[in-house]
Amino acid sequence: MPELPEVETTRRGVAPHVIGRRIAALHVYDSRLRWPVPASLQKEIVGRTVDGLDRRSKYLLFRIGKDTLLMHLGMTGSLRAFTHATPLSAHDHVDIVLDSGITLRFRDPRRFGAILWVPSPADAHPLLASLGPEPFDPACDAQYLMAATRRRTVAIKLALMDSRLIVGVGNIYANESLFRAGIRPTTRANRVSRIRLGRLLAQVRTTLTEAIAKGGSTLRDYVDSRGEPGYFQLDYYVYGREGLPCRVCGTAIKGIRLGGRATSYCPRCQR
Repeated sequence: MPELPEVETTRRGVAPHVIGRRIAALHVYDSRLRWPVPASLQKEIVGRTVDGLDRRSKYLLFRIGKDTLLMHLGMTGSLRAFTHATPLSAHDHVDIVLDSGITLRFRDPRRFGAILWVPSPADAHPLLASLGPEPFDPACDAQYLMAATRRRTVAIKLALMDSRLIVGVGNIYANESLFRAGIRPTTRANRVSRIRLGRLLAQVRTTLTEAIAKGGSTLRDYVDSRGEPGYFQLDYYVYGREGLPCRVCGTAIKGIRLGGRATSYCPRCQR
């Protein structure tokens, strides 16, 4: 599933092509996504100008006047920019054609993604209203995490992946950040000290920053706006490395399940 680095990489790749451009046409080839592409979408966006492109958690937000076109890549989605659109494939759902001639193509084989029209105010939409702070938000600091986790007895990894607490830290990057912070993923959230929470937040930011710089991770389907895969998976310390030696101490990486998700850690480096 594309996580924050993959969505941010897509945003940075698409933004120069769309900001300030007028939407000339919309072609919906298959409206079957997690929720159907709205039948009224063509009427809402064609002829209007994209004023900005933001990211909130794992959502892409195309700002069109006071309203917003929301996209989510789901589990297997991608958004690519074409100077000359290629022939359609079986999993191409939507083309957005800009007045520059650029075509944005939304592709999603498993159809868990979404394209929705969100009238102002976008922050009040149910998909956005309950989200926690961004990990790079200055207000998201050790004190905030300390206060937010004191009554949470769940494993710190599950708390870190809870978008109501902090957004954008999916399974891959939770595993990697916890390793870098030296915290065992099974530790109860309310047992992690303020000092260790500060270290964890710093490593979340470092891990996400490095992943964005390398175009995110491509394990199966993800490609960026140019069709290029990410390369951060080459630098994983623990994720997907169960049974292999720790890159730091040599101990075999252990794999367990937490909340139904694959969880990897070093029994020696993470306490």
